[in-house]
Amino acid sequence: MFEKLDMAPADPILGLSAAFKSDTNPQKINLGVGVYQDDEGKTPILPSVAEAERRIVSSATSKSYLAIDGTPEYNRAVQTLLLNEDHEIIRSERAVTVQSPGGTGALRIAGDFLARHFPSARLWLSQPTWANHPKIFQSAGIDVQNYPYFDASNNGLDFASMIEALRTVPAGDIVLLHGCCHNPTGVDPTSDQWEEIADVAQEAGWLPLVDFAYQGFGDGLEEDAAGLRALCRPGQELLIASSFSKNFGLYRERIGALTLVAKNSEAAARGLSHLKIAVRTSYSNPPAHGSAIVAEILSDAALRSQWEDEVAQMRARINGMRRLLVDTLAEKGAQGDFSFIARQRGMFSYSGLSDEQVKRLREEYAIYIVGGGRINVAGMTGANMDVLCTAIASVL
Repeated sequence: MFEKLDMAPADPILGLSAAFKSDTNPQKINLGVGVYQDDEGKTPILPSVAEAERRIVSSATSKSYLAIDGTPEYNRAVQTLLLNEDHEIIRSERAVTVQSPGGTGALRIAGDFLARHFPSARLWLSQPTWANHPKIFQSAGIDVQNYPYFDASNNGLDFASMIEALRTVPAGDIVLLHGCCHNPTGVDPTSDQWEEIADVAQEAGWLPLVDFAYQGFGDGLEEDAAGLRALCRPGQELLIASSFSKNFGLYRERIGALTLVAKNSEAAARGLSHLKIAVRTSYSNPPAHGSAIVAEILSDAALRSQWEDEVAQMRARINGMRRLLVDTLAEKGAQGDFSFIARQRGMFSYSGLSDEQVKRLREEYAIYIVGGGRINVAGMTGANMDVLCTAIASVL
């Protein structure tokens, strides 16, 4: 049976990392996979995470299964970080949460849930979007469509085209929105634009699905939640796929959550019952370690304050790399104006590099960038910036 299989294509992002690892060039640079790195090019364990782990290991008494939806402590911590403890949605108990294996797992559970109960609904993705988005939902059996998002002529948001398209999305369809730090462009709506998006969602009757993977990496933990909270109006339904890979540095722990917001608590309870079935028929129940870390940090005032400082330091480094990239490209005489990169937010930048230029950077300089020109700014360091910008200037 297996001899009949063709070789599947490598993942466009993770496959790039495999090629990078096998490259023998001592000056190679990996700006593909979305992983935060410090000034030494390492992905650190946050000190707050290390302390939480120490406490968890020293007090552990069992390795038994968790509940299908995870622990109440973790799910409560997820909701309060997303919305704040006194939010109307939490007070009215119209939100329910299931722990998931990373943000990707949350998206797939959402896909399975939507495909089973709303089989005629289509799902709308921004153009462009994260390369794995269409594959996740198509694998779940959902018809995927696109709406306009990025304006390449000014390296900004084409909001007029976006909002016009969203007004035509039929009631009962689903629209996936990046909560902040849009992947791959780094371009987000303004607060006023988020309010207009929320108006359209309410008027048109489509369901927002918010992919919220980078809270804290844009302008701050509270500031980055502004778009999500604009959508959270009384009676509004939505789904939220959140992840702690980036802001807790828990990449390999695969810890995320899917939160369903219903019109009332009774509908939320019914929604939870079906989310549990989707989990049970997928991975049965979640692992414990990552959720215990997140719950420990967010429930302890001192640890939470320490973690918030660590997130701020990561955010400052990313934004510093953006400014350094723009300045160094100018110093190298790179053709074009790259000041827009400093205005983008989050780990990624839609650089404007063509696929041919990306190919040359990889083949001639061992600089690995995803096709389409998405650069992981968090993979840059002061030490590799000169080499990087010299190479970019040469291929422009």
